[in-house]
Amino acid sequence: MRVGYIGLGIMGRPSALNLIDAGHDLTVNTRTPEKAAGVIERGAAFADTPAEVAAAVEVVFLNLPDTPDVDLVLFGEGGVLEAAEPPELVVDMSTIDPGRTVEIAAELAAKEIGFVDAPVSGGEKGAIEGTLSVMAGGRDEDFARALPLLEIVGERVTHVGAPGAGQTVKACNQLLVGSNLMAIAEAMVLAERSGLVSAATMREAVTGGFADSRALQVHGQRMVDSTFEPGFKSELHAKDARIVERLARESGTPIEAFEVAKRALERLTGTGRGGLDDSAVIEIVREEAGEA
Repeated sequence: MRVGYIGLGIMGRPSALNLIDAGHDLTVNTRTPEKAAGVIERGAAFADTPAEVAAAVEVVFLNLPDTPDVDLVLFGEGGVLEAAEPPELVVDMSTIDPGRTVEIAAELAAKEIGFVDAPVSGGEKGAIEGTLSVMAGGRDEDFARALPLLEIVGERVTHVGAPGAGQTVKACNQLLVGSNLMAIAEAMVLAERSGLVSAATMREAVTGGFADSRALQVHGQRMVDSTFEPGFKSELHAKDARIVERLARESGTPIEAFEVAKRALERLTGTGRGGLDDSAVIEIVREEAGEA
């Protein structure tokens, strides 16, 4: 299939490579052309604008930082909808606002373009290995068309409902991840400050019990080692936290446990550390413990 991929960041680049490896003819675009070098070396074509990508392919994938970026790529100057022959389907793997996602799907449907919101979880490692969890929203026929491609980038692909449902489930995912990260960070610092046991020993002891999780295994090790090279940047998780907060406010849902994580992510971003992995929330807990 002729596939377009727009956005070649930490998650987009490995997903694009997996599509190439599966035999698809890829055309790519990114705001930072040097990020496309490795993908082009593997056989992708580079297009100067999203419109040029769209004109060359049947399906366009988006993997962009935020809602305004998706709007710009789709509807802005040189955007996807300016293509002489728009694609048949747009698959948005970005994490953006669920309400705006519903509107985008309707706007594209009016132009006879299918749309699937397909945000993912699994981090850079999952993107490289093609083992992401994909939460897909869209009409049945659009999801069916996207599914063979989504199964290349993801190991678990779930059709969760109509357009916007994928983004809603992703917001729930980020609430769970953020709250879990914060609990792990607090447990680590509690162990450190006890004077009796190290964070590493505490983590080893509870791994395998009811407190175990993938976050404890992966992010917990990063916390122990204080190595925060981004698998998922804190600034992006902070952006997702604002989406969670807005969705919770609109639905009247209390999210008190998550509010602590949101505050820590915002403090990381506000102090110039938004490029660190989100496991760096432990630094905020350590700082606040020192201030207490």
